[in-house]
Amino acid sequence: MADRDISDEIARRMGEQVASDPKLLAECVNVCRIYNLTPEELQFKWEASTFSATPARAHELVFTLDSLQTVKQKITRERTANITRKTNPRNAAPVLTASKRRLPAFMNRGQPSGTDLRTEDVSVKSEYIDSGISPSYDDGTGPSTSSISFEGPRKDEWKERAYRYMYERPGERGDALDDKIDEVAELIRDYYKVTTFGDPSLTNEEIIVVGRIVHDQENSSFTAKLTDANLAIETSRILANGARVPVRLEPGLKIRGCVQGAGGYSLFPGAIVGLKGRNGGGSWFSASEIIVPPPMKVMPSLKREPGAFSMYIGCGPFTPDTDLDYKPWRTLLKVLKNNKPSVVVLIGPFVDSSHPHIAGGEVDETPLVFFRRIFLKPLSEFLSSSPTSLAILIPSIRDLISSHVVFPQCEFGLEVSTHARIKLLPNPSVFSINGIRFSASSVDVLFHLKTQELPKRGEEVESVAPVAPDDSGSDTMGNLCRHILQQRSFYPLFPVPLDVSNEVNLDVTHSKGLNIDENPPDVLILPSKLKQFSKRVQVTQVINPSSLLKGIYATVEVSGENIRTGVLKMENE
Repeated sequence: MADRDISDEIARRMGEQVASDPKLLAECVNVCRIYNLTPEELQFKWEASTFSATPARAHELVFTLDSLQTVKQKITRERTANITRKTNPRNAAPVLTASKRRLPAFMNRGQPSGTDLRTEDVSVKSEYIDSGISPSYDDGTGPSTSSISFEGPRKDEWKERAYRYMYERPGERGDALDDKIDEVAELIRDYYKVTTFGDPSLTNEEIIVVGRIVHDQENSSFTAKLTDANLAIETSRILANGARVPVRLEPGLKIRGCVQGAGGYSLFPGAIVGLKGRNGGGSWFSASEIIVPPPMKVMPSLKREPGAFSMYIGCGPFTPDTDLDYKPWRTLLKVLKNNKPSVVVLIGPFVDSSHPHIAGGEVDETPLVFFRRIFLKPLSEFLSSSPTSLAILIPSIRDLISSHVVFPQCEFGLEVSTHARIKLLPNPSVFSINGIRFSASSVDVLFHLKTQELPKRGEEVESVAPVAPDDSGSDTMGNLCRHILQQRSFYPLFPVPLDVSNEVNLDVTHSKGLNIDENPPDVLILPSKLKQFSKRVQVTQVINPSSLLKGIYATVEVSGENIRTGVLKMENE
C-alpha cells in the first residue's frame, strides 16, 4: 500500500483528531511502515493501549504523539517477548541457578568452603514458572479417603492468584482504588435510595458524597494518625473527578445505618463512607451526617451436606523467638491425635522469616526441608491415623517456603505438598466444608484497624438491629469485625500504616483478591495479637484464634444448621 493510501486510511479510521495534525499523521504512516502494520492494526493497538481497564472510563481515548510513542514501546515489548518465548518455551523444565549464588549462612552451615549445593530445596524464592501444573486441589482423582465435602478456590483462577508482583503501574493502582469506591457507592445508592451523588469541592448546597477517608496531606505528616484536624475525603474520578477535600464534622453529627447501641462510628484511613453536608467555602466540606455502608445481604445458603463435622484451628507463629523447638506445635499435635477432628486449619507463618534464629542463619537445613521435617511429616502421620480427616494450610507473607510475599498471596506451591488430604489455600482464602462457608486470612487486620480508628459519637439514624443477642453495638471487637464485613474487604485500610507495612506488603492493583462477596461467610477466621474471642457479628461467626504461642487454639463444631465455635487453652506438656 502506498504512503498516500496509508495516510488516507489512517485519517478515515482515526478521525479528525489525527487527520488535522500533519506531524501526527506522518508519524502514524511511519509506524505502519516500520512495524509492517495495516492502518486497521495500528488503530486496534492504539485503542488497546489508551483505553482504561475500567469499563466506566473506557471513553478516555486520546490520539496524541505521546500515546503513539506508548504504542511503539508496547509493540517492541511484544515482539521481544515473542522472540524470547520461541527461544525459551514456557513449559520447559526450570533451570536451577541457585548454586551460582552465595547462599545464606543457614544454608551453608556445616559445609566446606566452596561446596556446590545442587539441590532443588536451595531455590526458596523462585520466580513463577508456568509448567501447566496447578497446586494441589482435590479434583476427585486423588486417593483421598475423607468423608468431608471440600470446595476451595477455582483451579482455573490459579494463575490470577500467582500474579507477578512489583509491576504495579500508577494508573492501574488508581483504577483499583476508584473501582472500590464506585462499588460501595452503588451499595449506598441502592440501600438508602440515593438519587445522585455530589462533588464536595464545588457546591454549597446540601449533597451526599461517597469517598475514601484519607489524611489531609497538607495538615499531617506521613506517620500521623487520623484526627479531626487532618480528616479528608477522596472521591472517585467517576463520582466527583477524584476530588480530595478536608472534612469538618458538625457538632450535631448523625450516624445513619450504624448498628443499634453503637452511639457512633469509627473512621479510619481507607474506610469508604457516605457524608451528607455542604461545601464550607471551597477549601473544606462540612459534614452533618455519616452514612455507613449497608450490612451484607444474606443470600440463599449453599446446599448443606448431611453429617456433622469438627474443625480445629491453629495459628502461627508456632514457636517462640527464643528457640526453634516448636513446642506449641507439638502440643497441638497431641490434641489433634487425641480428638481426631474432621478438619485441621493451620495458618502461617510456618517457617517465619522474622524469627531471630532463622534470620541469623542458625539453621542447618533449607526452609523447605525444615518445613517438611517439622510440619509435613507429623501432619501426614496424623492424617494416616485419622483417615477421614483433612488439613488446610494458609500461608503468611513472612513464610520462607512461599515464593509469593505480597497480599493477596497465592497458595503454597506443589513443592510444599502433594498429599491429597492437605489442601493448599491462598491468603486470604474462601472455602466451604459440607456447604458451610469459611473465610480466613493470616494478616492481623484487627490490630491494624484498632490502632488507626478515629471514634466519632453521634445520633443514631435508621440504625440496624443486631441479628443475634450477643451482637452488641457497644462491643469494640465486634465493631472491628463489622468494619471488615461492611467494607466487603479482608483489608479495608489504605494506605497500610507505616509501622506495620512489612506485615502486609499490599498489592493494590490486585486488591480485588481481598474482596468479600456480598454473601457473608458463615465463619470468619481472623488471627490477631488482640485478645482471643469467638463472637457473632451480623450473621457471621467471627473467631480470633490468637496464636499457639499463647497456648490458644479454636474449634468449630457443626451439626446440621447449628454452628458452635470456641477458643480453648492447651494444657502444658
